[in-house]
Amino acid sequence: MSTENLPQSPEQPSRKPRVAVVCGGRSSEHGISVVTAGAVLRAIDRTKYEVLPIGITRDGRWALTADDPERMAITDRRTPSVDELAESAEGGVILPVDPANREVVYSEPGSVPKALGEVDVVFPVLHGPYGEDGTLQGLLELSGVPYVGSGVLASAVGQDKEYMKRVFTSFGLKVGPYVVIRPREWVQDRPAARKKIVDFAGEHGWPLFVKPARAGSSIGITKVEDLSGLDEAIEEAQRHDPKVLVEAALRGREIECGVLEFEDGPRASVPAEIPPPEAHAYYDFEAKYIDSTPGMVPAPLTPEETAEVQRLAVEAFEAASCEGLVRADFFLTEDGEFVINEINTMPGFTPISMYPQMWQASGVAYEELVDRLIQAALRRSTGLR
Repeated sequence: MSTENLPQSPEQPSRKPRVAVVCGGRSSEHGISVVTAGAVLRAIDRTKYEVLPIGITRDGRWALTADDPERMAITDRRTPSVDELAESAEGGVILPVDPANREVVYSEPGSVPKALGEVDVVFPVLHGPYGEDGTLQGLLELSGVPYVGSGVLASAVGQDKEYMKRVFTSFGLKVGPYVVIRPREWVQDRPAARKKIVDFAGEHGWPLFVKPARAGSSIGITKVEDLSGLDEAIEEAQRHDPKVLVEAALRGREIECGVLEFEDGPRASVPAEIPPPEAHAYYDFEAKYIDSTPGMVPAPLTPEETAEVQRLAVEAFEAASCEGLVRADFFLTEDGEFVINEINTMPGFTPISMYPQMWQASGVAYEELVDRLIQAALRRSTGLR
């Protein structure tokens, strides 16, 4: 029987992909995550995507937040918080745990839960533990929801500086000298742990940098000039992470390079240089975000040095099995050798962050950068790959 003359159902208009931008979180980088989210929300093409802003409060509640980038900026040297942006003090967002159902639900006490629609991709702009370290990525894998950035393993490796260095060393990348103080060492035999660091300083010299092993944004880091400041520095680091990394100071220039996943694989941006900040002992949190110490983009390197750091940045990306994006940080030592310091699997996207600046100088504008990351996530399936 011919269907030619039967009435046809009108075609349903295709829905734009819905992007959930998730920010905040339980780490000490909560405020910077919110600032990053503001910049991403401002940049997403609303003619191409629907946007669902979700914030995670400092105590871990998932909340609907205002789609208001102007309120997500540093003001009076103070970072914003999800608690200030949440549409309700009690309502919560619930992600699906069934891969066959991507519908997000919003619930408030005493009210009927409200369906917010399906989410096609998550843009998790969380920094630090409980977001950048593989925990959120694992949740999204269970939910079957694609997401921007690296998977569970690469996110965990990129967050834990000890194992990051172990992975890089196994792939032949040069890292600086370091020693790890685990929480049990410091609690059970503090004199032995202290001697371990003193012996390390005897081999590599002072000053040392004492930092949380699994934190970012230079939070909790102390430059220690001698033994007298050691205990206080370790206690400061342990406010953010019970595991502490102690690194020898490397003499050289700080060079950064961005890596972005294109359709044909990862590519490196032009590198940038972070000059020593005039008002700070090193490139700490205040210098990065409050006083906005400017970097030099592109870095004043020779063509050979530029090619080498780009090669090493992509190599680090591949070594840690990263996806989407990475910012790789190096020292160019006085003898002309690049030493990798760390990678960031979800680097800052604030207006002053180096990652988008490096790609801007490489010909990829901020809006295009955000779009490329979303498109890469939509192309990629969850699960083993």
